[in-house]
Order: sequence, then structure tokens, then C-alpha cells
Amino acid sequence: MKTAVEELSPTRVKLTVEVPFEELRPSMDAAYKKVAQQVRVPGFRPGKVPARIIEQRFGRAVVLEETLNDAVPKLYGQAVDEVDVFPVSQPDIEVTKIDDGEQIEFTAEVDIRPNFELPDYQGLEVTVDSAEVSDEDVDAQLDALRQRFATLTGVERPAANGDFVVMDLRAEIDGQNIEEQQASEVSYEVGAGSVLQGLDAALEGMSAGEEKSFKTELVGGENAGEEADVIINVKSVKEKVLPELDDEFAQLASEFDTLDELKASISEQARRNKVIDQVVQAREKALDAVLEQIDIPLPDSALKAEIDARKHNLDHQIAESGLSREAFFRLYQTTEEERFAEFETTSARAIKVGFVLDKVVKAEELGVSEQELTNFVVRRAMEMGVQPNELAQHLADNDQLTLAMVEIVRDKAKAVLGDAAKVVDADGNEIDLKAIYTELNGGEAPEEEPADEDDKPEA
Repeated sequence: MKTAVEELSPTRVKLTVEVPFEELRPSMDAAYKKVAQQVRVPGFRPGKVPARIIEQRFGRAVVLEETLNDAVPKLYGQAVDEVDVFPVSQPDIEVTKIDDGEQIEFTAEVDIRPNFELPDYQGLEVTVDSAEVSDEDVDAQLDALRQRFATLTGVERPAANGDFVVMDLRAEIDGQNIEEQQASEVSYEVGAGSVLQGLDAALEGMSAGEEKSFKTELVGGENAGEEADVIINVKSVKEKVLPELDDEFAQLASEFDTLDELKASISEQARRNKVIDQVVQAREKALDAVLEQIDIPLPDSALKAEIDARKHNLDHQIAESGLSREAFFRLYQTTEEERFAEFETTSARAIKVGFVLDKVVKAEELGVSEQELTNFVVRRAMEMGVQPNELAQHLADNDQLTLAMVEIVRDKAKAVLGDAAKVVDADGNEIDLKAIYTELNGGEAPEEEPADEDDKPEA
């Protein structure tokens, strides 16, 4: 087989492949067998029709077509490996010449990962946050813990921001009750930010036993987007009471006997979390520093596919939420136009990140061991709340094990970039990542934290 490469653009090539007929022999033999199974010829059992009879009765063209259908995709894969290009789209293949008995020729146009040189990533200086724990850090954690152990106490006063109310809700349009838009005994924190616009404002100042209506746009169901009268009936008002910060609270909320011991534990955990975050930041910022030094042209098809995948995922999220599109974007304080514009940026970055990390993988000759794949599956299964063997079977059944290995090896490449950088904190202190690894894992690099979803290509 002979392959020629023509560069149509920095991100697209045309392969011209010439194949001697002899190399088609396995596919041709398989074609004869397949056609023999499909045709019926008097005097011959199914599958036993000789090749010459097939050609006489049905023509050689039928066999050649079946041969090429089987052979060309495989030959295309071999050609790609020969010329060392990295396709990122499905190829446009055209058989341009069939010289029966001699050779065939076909062309394949395909978008590819562009050629670029990795800059020297040894010693790149990156700055990460300090790991120093402040009193405010400890207080914030203590406050979150107190919120978990808060109690609700009924009050004989109008509801205020932060109070909890129990209420009945119903909606009417032109005086007609909307059956699917009603709920009883709903517990809600005033000021929490309901997707039902106007609810928080209506609740403030209401007391138990009071009823009030306000106009708003419905956010779900058959009448989503229509204006309706929403009637609230407040059944009770309760205020949140936080426990006192003392030794008794420490014993209630933890395994410690004193508040001082609890604070010390929170401080140490906060420091540990900040140290882990320093590792994550070092890797991300080292990657950013590499990206800033190179200009990588993007294949149009890859960018479009990435953006379309994110839009499809967004549509799925909206459908799962049960909200109208308008209510969904209002809930997340954005607009459809803003989200789509964000997709343009994040998709482009995700593709560039993949290109760069794949280069690092090749340069560093990184691979994935069976144990690393097992650890990945176990970790993801825990995150998803499923059994590891179930997830492993799902990945295998859906041909996603390769994608999992790509994710693992790219995480390793990101760790290589972080380890190669000169890392300092915001105060100018040099950070020794290897010392952090020793503290956290006995010398092993910690598992990569989940990447920002915006930077992960959609599956």
C-alpha cells in the first residue's frame, strides 16, 4: 500500500491511497462468502455457491462492492497510521480508481489535529493561593456546621428573610384553577430565590393563617410561560435557631470533647484542603502557561461537534429540570445567548487542552496501567453511587473504556506539567509539590481533582 498526503489547510489533509489487488484478497474472500450466504442458486446449498457461479449469475461488480465496503475503512486506518496524522473527524472517502486484478485507489479528506511544537515547560513559574488558614476560614466552617445542626422554632410574627414557612400554593388563569400547579404543606426558606418570580417578596411580612395572591409567569407544566395568579396560604412561620458555640456543641457535632479540639481539627482539615488546592492550581496554571505560548488552529468540524454536544447536554438538563427554558436560565442567572457564547469559548479551550495534553503524553511516553484503570472506575462509581463492576460493564458495552483511558492519561500529563513548573504562593514562598505528595499520600502524586466541566470535551 502506498499513501500520499496533501495538506489542504493546517487542520485538514487529503490522503491518496494506492492498494495492490493482492492486499484485498482477505476482504474479497469474505465478500464471496457473504454473497454466497445471501443468494439462492438451484443445485447449491446456501453458503456453498462457488465464486465463478456468483460472478456468472450476479456479476463481479457485486463482489467488488462488498469487498471495498469491507476493505477501505481498514485500509484508511492503516494509511492514517503510516503517515502519522491524528484525525479528529469522520473522513470523506471516495474510491477514485478500480483496476480489477491490479490495484484500487481511493482518497480520504479528513480534519486532523494541527502540527505544533510544545514550548519548554520545565521551570514555568506559576502562582497559587497561600495555604495559610485564617480565623475567618475556621469561622466559616464552624458556621456551616452550626447550620447543619440548626433547629426550627415556631414564631408568632410575620415572616422575614431567612425564616422557614410551611404553605399551600395554587395557581389560577382567568379564575380557572390549574390542577398541576398546586402543592400542599410546602416548606420553603424565605429569600432562597425561587424560580417562581415574586414568591419571596410576597412571603415577607406574611403571618401564619394569612393568604395572599400575586401575578407571575409559570415555569413548568403545560402552562409554562403563561401569566397566572398564584395564591399562597401560610400555615406556619419558623425561625432558624443556631446552636451555641461551646463544648456541648463540639460533642454534638463531632467526636471531640471540646470546642478548641474541634477548631484545631477544622483548621488542620482546612489547611489540608488548601494544600490539595495548591496542587490542582499548579497543574491548571502550568497548562494555562503552556497554552498562552502557542497558537493552535482548530478544525471547524471538531469545534462544531464540541459546541453541538454542549448544546445537546444543555437541552437535556432543561428537559430534566421540568422548567421552561426561560425559567431555567433565570434560575441560573444567565441567558441562552450568554450560555451559547460561553460554549464558543469553553469548547475552543477544551479542544486545545486536549491537543496539548496529548502532545505531553507522547513526549513523556505516558500510559495507563490496569490498576490505574481500576482505580478510575472505582472512584467514578463512588461518585455516581453505583457498583464498580456495573460501571465497568457499562463502559465496556458502550466502547467507552478508551475514552476513560484518554482521561486518565491526560490527567497524568497535566500532573507532569504541574511538577515541571516552579510553583510559588501569593506571598512569594516556593511550594514543593513533591513534599505535598509525601504528606498526603506517602510520596505518590494525588489523584487529579475533577476538571472544570467547561474544559472537558463532551463525550
